[in-house]
Amino acid sequence: MKNVTDSFLYLGHWPSAGSFGFNTDILATNPINLSVVLGVLIFFGKGVLSDLLDNRKQRILNTIRNSEELRGGAIEQLEKARARLRKVEIEAEQFRVNGYSDIEQEKLNLINSTYKTLEQLENYKNETIHFEQQRAINQVRQRIFQQALQGALGTLNSCLNNELHLRTISANIGMFGAMKEITD
Repeated sequence: MKNVTDSFLYLGHWPSAGSFGFNTDILATNPINLSVVLGVLIFFGKGVLSDLLDNRKQRILNTIRNSEELRGGAIEQLEKARARLRKVEIEAEQFRVNGYSDIEQEKLNLINSTYKTLEQLENYKNETIHFEQQRAINQVRQRIFQQALQGALGTLNSCLNNELHLRTISANIGMFGAMKEITD
């Protein structure tokens, strides 16, 4: 420290018209040089440094502003996507509910159609049975009638002789003659 103060004291003793020289004392010249360099840098570099810092500040503010705008746009797009998702979920739920009700309706229609078909088949079966019963009854009647007729013819043939036969024919001819006179 003593060297620093000594160097300042020696400055006062220099003759004004003296020679110019270099001070080789490093400890004495460094603070002076540093203060001069720092003074020059502060004086001339203050504006440049201020401009650099202002430019950097503006870029940071612009980046923040752009980020905020992008964030706002992203939030808006997110809200739109959420709204579309809710809408699609509601539509999907409606389709699911409607699909289930359509399936239930189709199921009921199929059951009703099956019952109607079964009723028709039951009716056809009953009609077929009734028809077959009537046909069987008619066949039995025809056979009974044929057998009765054959039995009656057999009885008539065994009981009828020629004379009775001629009398029956004459009576029938008389009836036809009387009918002819009535119609004329």
